[in-house]
Amino acid sequence: METTATPPAEQPRKRGRPKGSTKSKVEKDREASGASKRGSAGDKKTTAADESYAHWKMLVPVLYDWLASHNLVWPSLSCRWGPVLDKGTYKNKQRLYLSEQTDHTQPNTLIVANCEVVKPRVTSEKHIANFNEDARSPYVKKYKTILHPGEVNRIRELPMNKNIVATHTDCPEVLIWDVESQPNRHALLGAQDSRPDLVLSGHQDNAEYALAMCPAEPFVLSGGKDKSVVLWSIQDHVSSLAADPTQSVDSSGSIVKPAENSTVGPRGVFQGHTDTVEDVQFCPSSSQQFCSVGDDSCLILWDARTGNSPSVRVEKAHNSDLHCVDWSFHDENYILTGSADRSVHMFDRRNLLSNGVGLPVHKFVGHNAAVLCVQWSPDKHSVFGSSAEDGLLNIWDYDKVGQQEETGSTAPIAPAGLFFQHAGHRDKVVDFQWNADDPWTLVSVSDDGESYGGGGTLQLWRMTDLLYRPTDEVLEELQKFKDHVIQCSGT
Repeated sequence: METTATPPAEQPRKRGRPKGSTKSKVEKDREASGASKRGSAGDKKTTAADESYAHWKMLVPVLYDWLASHNLVWPSLSCRWGPVLDKGTYKNKQRLYLSEQTDHTQPNTLIVANCEVVKPRVTSEKHIANFNEDARSPYVKKYKTILHPGEVNRIRELPMNKNIVATHTDCPEVLIWDVESQPNRHALLGAQDSRPDLVLSGHQDNAEYALAMCPAEPFVLSGGKDKSVVLWSIQDHVSSLAADPTQSVDSSGSIVKPAENSTVGPRGVFQGHTDTVEDVQFCPSSSQQFCSVGDDSCLILWDARTGNSPSVRVEKAHNSDLHCVDWSFHDENYILTGSADRSVHMFDRRNLLSNGVGLPVHKFVGHNAAVLCVQWSPDKHSVFGSSAEDGLLNIWDYDKVGQQEETGSTAPIAPAGLFFQHAGHRDKVVDFQWNADDPWTLVSVSDDGESYGGGGTLQLWRMTDLLYRPTDEVLEELQKFKDHVIQCSGT
């Protein structure tokens, strides 16, 4: 009897979208009209998900201070905050980066959008609840289109100048873009691709997901299918106008020095993984220290000052492929990893191993599918987020681990450390980012190509501050509100 290569059901599949499955909203609508007549085996599962989403939507005015949902015609596998453009009384104007991952009937694009981020305690309860998940949000406006050579798998911005972004596609190179100097293009089939400002070479095979830009210096880090981690500096290619007065100043303020030969070689190639490198991250205070995770279930710490071999190699950091990693900028001893085993592990680099195997400080278990993205919050040292293929974006606080047992609460037991769950997406949440310029505000994006009408969903949101402010402060405010209600009802 012929056997297939399909893995067992309990084994989460590898990250990302199967090639060729990208569908726009229009295509999915056409397919849905035929499928609705025939029915499908997934109807029960879809109905349960719809009921869960409907329940979440009812609670939006209670759980959120602000939420904007933006329907995407094409999926986007990444979303990132850009620079703040304007600060107003009630809202800020800020750049946002995303992409359009097409089926090749249209060009793949890198999108630069302008978004309005409403400030805390401004939006009314009625307005928060009044959104249509199948419509585009008035808070998000497309500003510029860059025709990207290949699909955009990952976008990362340079923290010291957020007009500079790096992108990964299905090729060995990393592409660097100065989004302000790039011309706005029309997404027409057959149009020539936009030209990146720099091309970083050094991988021997495709590098699709693992990508980071250093907060301390203009360094770029990447990992790929060649099992290597590659480090570049774009410092040598940064415009030095102050040192050379003969050069003209570009009105766009670009830090990238234009050159005919725009290919940059690596500062170092680091070998230590035995399978594809899925994610990389810099130590927040150093361009020479970084970490990586991969499909070999390993977390590796590197120090470029001591050579190209691993400083520390953590075997079996998880029980499956590792998809994501983040390094805390509040306390550089702590590192987060997310895996296809559906869990998030927090490691302390002072005590990483036990008998040669990874020894996490804590294992956070609250997803029902592979974890795709983790990130520490810039607003509180113990808080971080994780998103997964189950369509959930969980917010955790490791300071809360064990508090339920201490208080003797009789409420249903939630996963240890979990204190908020964003359930506004209806398919896998492929990327998210905290907003460093607007406390407790996030952007998240889901690839809806497999379930709900194709395309994707972009959401900008902030939970109510009653959930994260000090308990005594919240109780005092609620008591004042209660007293006010009683007083008004008695008059």
